[in-house]
Amino acid sequence: MLQRAETLEDLYKALSPQPLIDPADFAAFYRQEINAVRGGQVVERMSLGLKRAHGILPYKALLMGHAGVGKSTELTRLTREVEDKYRVIRLSASESLDPISFQPFDVVLLMMIEVARRTAENKPAGAGRRPDDAYLKDIEDWFASEKDMVSSRTETTAQAAAGAGVAGDTLWAKLTGLFANIKGEIKYASVRDRQKVNYRLSRLDELIGAANRLLVHCNDLLRAATGHEWLFIFEDFDKAGISPKQTEDLFVTYANAIRELDAQLLFTIPITLGYSPRAGSLPVAQSALFVLPDTMVFDREHRPYEPGRAAIRAVLEARMRPELFAAGEMERLIEASGGNLRNLFAMTASAGDTALLRGGQRIEADDVSGAIRQLRTDYERQLGESQYDQETGADGKARPIAYEAKAERMLRIYEGDPEAKIPAPVLYSLLRSRAVQEFNGERWFGVHPLVVDLLVRQNRIARPDSGRVPGGTE
Repeated sequence: MLQRAETLEDLYKALSPQPLIDPADFAAFYRQEINAVRGGQVVERMSLGLKRAHGILPYKALLMGHAGVGKSTELTRLTREVEDKYRVIRLSASESLDPISFQPFDVVLLMMIEVARRTAENKPAGAGRRPDDAYLKDIEDWFASEKDMVSSRTETTAQAAAGAGVAGDTLWAKLTGLFANIKGEIKYASVRDRQKVNYRLSRLDELIGAANRLLVHCNDLLRAATGHEWLFIFEDFDKAGISPKQTEDLFVTYANAIRELDAQLLFTIPITLGYSPRAGSLPVAQSALFVLPDTMVFDREHRPYEPGRAAIRAVLEARMRPELFAAGEMERLIEASGGNLRNLFAMTASAGDTALLRGGQRIEADDVSGAIRQLRTDYERQLGESQYDQETGADGKARPIAYEAKAERMLRIYEGDPEAKIPAPVLYSLLRSRAVQEFNGERWFGVHPLVVDLLVRQNRIARPDSGRVPGGTE
């Protein structure tokens, strides 16, 4: 369990960037103030949809938002709101899948493996009953048809079951061995033979059919035992390192695979995919596509937004004693974070380490200035040209988006041009880099305070004759 930092030595542990998933951590450190100032009632709306769907129809939703905005923590809050109706199977794309080479069938297989395993667990975790052999046979048959192409590393054999530590020759024992091998293959998909990938993709419809029979059966077992249903939360498809192409394939090219699954499903997706021209092909209705907004530290007119700052301060003070800051230094970090909690924790931990290394007992101005400079440099790097940020020119060729186009769009957003928020590749790029933020459930965009600083230094935003640059940190 996380512990509140009483000294600088403890700060790095208290400011872990990991989401609040453990019930004790959530109870100790979650602050409702953050949700109150964001607007949009995202968790409440998803909770309402899930409660209405219980026992009737599958509910599917997609959640997007900037990295570090708190999506995983809010999903923890959601699980607490629906715990009287659902048991949650929580999966991570970055931990369970090959981030570069995963395929749509990997997602389906992982769901099947987890729902079968967890249904078999003793109550209250699951139903305490293994799925019937008829449904397990579907899985065995699906793999058996490709046996001529399966490498020795992933063959479905009795040795695989024995190697997984399961005794006996029952179908459950064999499938447990298969599950262990398939999970390894899913995690390291880049070594998989292309012929096998193509073959499995060609038989995706059959896999969906087998998955649905298993999912409905496992739901029936859980409902009979506890009154609950299974809810899948599949996160991290928006994380750095996850291939944008693989994510688009899953949610757009093979959207029907998600659409046809007979399960309650919540996915996190990249914010850029939700705003792209292909968003209309996503496997959910627009009403089930949710954005978790950033927390404002400045309003539309670039004035300090005190409710947002107070909410962020409450989160930070839950993690550490405010006396560990010199006067005014916590406020500087809150402002420079742009309301992003991951940025805030990283800067605070860095400033704390600097203070500790010089023998200090609290964080002073120079410590904070160094942490802010470091993060500002990170933002500057992210604004460079990237293979993931491309646009098609008049000649039909794709090329990286030039910085000049990004700077021009950021300046228009900063000045409040309503047309600047019209979706375009340059806007997707700025959202991906977090240089542009989205606020308050009203779909208005702002430029991150540290990026405002960069635009000022480039003489794109004029410095006032006196005082600070509105919306920046200097």
